[in-house]
Amino acid sequence: MEPARQPSRAWSRAELALRLLAIDPAGLKGIWLRARVSPARDRLVATATACLPQGLRRAHPSLSDEALYGGTDLAATLSSGRRVSTTGLLGDDTPLLLVMAERCPMGLAARLGQWLDRTGPALIALDEGADDDELPPLALTERLGLFIDLEGIGQANMTATPMDTGQLSQARTRLSQIKTPHSVLEDLARTAEKLGINSARAPLMALAAARAAAALDGAESVSAAHLNLAAMLVFAHRATQTPDEDTADQQPQEPQDLPPPFPEPDSDEQSETKPDETPDAPPQDQPSETPPLDDMMVAAALSCLPADLLARLAVGRAARQVQGTNGTGAAQKGNRRGRPIPSRPGTPGSGVRIDPVATLRVAAPWQKLRRGGGHLAADRLQIRRDDIRLRQFKQTSDRLLIFAVDASGSAALARLAEAKGAVELLLAQAYARRDHVALVAFRGTGAELMLPPTRSLVQTKRRLAGLPGGGGTPLAAGLQLAAELALQTRRRGMTPTLALLTDGRANIALDGQPNRIKAMEEARQMARVLATSGTPALVIDTANRPQPDLRALADAMGAPYLPLPRADARRLSAALRVALAP
Repeated sequence: MEPARQPSRAWSRAELALRLLAIDPAGLKGIWLRARVSPARDRLVATATACLPQGLRRAHPSLSDEALYGGTDLAATLSSGRRVSTTGLLGDDTPLLLVMAERCPMGLAARLGQWLDRTGPALIALDEGADDDELPPLALTERLGLFIDLEGIGQANMTATPMDTGQLSQARTRLSQIKTPHSVLEDLARTAEKLGINSARAPLMALAAARAAAALDGAESVSAAHLNLAAMLVFAHRATQTPDEDTADQQPQEPQDLPPPFPEPDSDEQSETKPDETPDAPPQDQPSETPPLDDMMVAAALSCLPADLLARLAVGRAARQVQGTNGTGAAQKGNRRGRPIPSRPGTPGSGVRIDPVATLRVAAPWQKLRRGGGHLAADRLQIRRDDIRLRQFKQTSDRLLIFAVDASGSAALARLAEAKGAVELLLAQAYARRDHVALVAFRGTGAELMLPPTRSLVQTKRRLAGLPGGGGTPLAAGLQLAAELALQTRRRGMTPTLALLTDGRANIALDGQPNRIKAMEEARQMARVLATSGTPALVIDTANRPQPDLRALADAMGAPYLPLPRADARRLSAALRVALAP
């Protein structure tokens, strides 16, 4: 007989997250589900639809405000002569499944976040991103309590056991009766602080997850095992740092079955002691075998993290601070091409087109009143100038990433090799992302444009093959040439972004003379010029130790500072991709 297949821990954790959301959707708000097309994703979505009381309604990133909040039913309004409204997706208590959440625009994320904060029952954000930098907006994921990653889960890792809806219904009934020890919220806050989580929502959502786990387990109060489980599902993906090594080394095993709860501190079982009896106390010179609760939760959260996840998160957080960038350059409004956006009132003229559907929606509620005047036939549709709506489209410009690379000194060969690899990796996706890349190298007494803006990978490899290195560090000259290139390309309708790779040791002034003090002052002046021009930038410190002068330069440029002393081409390209993400 074939042995029964055992589900993986990741799949069991995913099913458990769905149960917790079904028990307390108002407290947990939703799930950030990171999964590409697979049988595991299809089964999990089907299970979520079945176990949530109201089911799921699908939503798309291109939803309009009318689809979200409701609007005018055009056909019914025209036939009845009075306005007939429709109910949008956010008009009832049905949870939403947001597909392609990694493409969700900031405006929609803000609307969904407001809905979740106010009355929204729950939302499952289906993140189908292929790369680490393809993520939903933070305004949305911040409000979703739970996180599930289905990467690597195959058919053999899944169970076929359906969820017991009766058990979930009983758990919902018990939820309001769950007791919470008075120090739990304080422990959760300390755990979040140790993991570098600066959100006040995270401890509250972790408490909601722990209470839902206790209700599912049939317990009367929240136990340490419930809190560890909540830390895995709520804190792990939000962590931005690791605590002290002694805490990080305490890696507990994932709880397979939830143990019975611990009693309240003031319960009768603990308070009943005879006057002449003294409870046994551990010797003063022996430490307690049980670590503090917050340390246990920290270790539980870290047990769910891959070894390099926090490093990737650090790169992403610094890069996301770049202002004014998005996935495909700067947005521009137009009336001919691009993605449709809500129409606007206006007068028809040269180069503009009327939106007939939007115009009819405005005119429809007034038809009965207008026909009552008797000026026109009763069966004729009356449209006035104030009803007219004009089409609008949003189009995006091409984006240019300018590499300004320090090619001086003994470490120039290593830095140039990293920059070459990062340029080639980024250009491999240039056609999909509409990226152009340029390379400015500064060494000796000046700077040189080694690679004009291009999308050709073949031309880029040829230009990079013979890129020289060595000499002094004319940092101001490199920034000056990069600023001039950014200005020229902006005039041609492109959106430039600067990535500066240097160790920060400027020693050649703009006149070509060696003068460290003057060179650094001129570099700060050029940084202020870049900040004034509004050019987004990212400063990457390649020195062995972070340089205070380079951090000050980044502040003057209005750019995030990212120390990457041992960065290879893949880490550099990942940091820059995230910097340019929406």
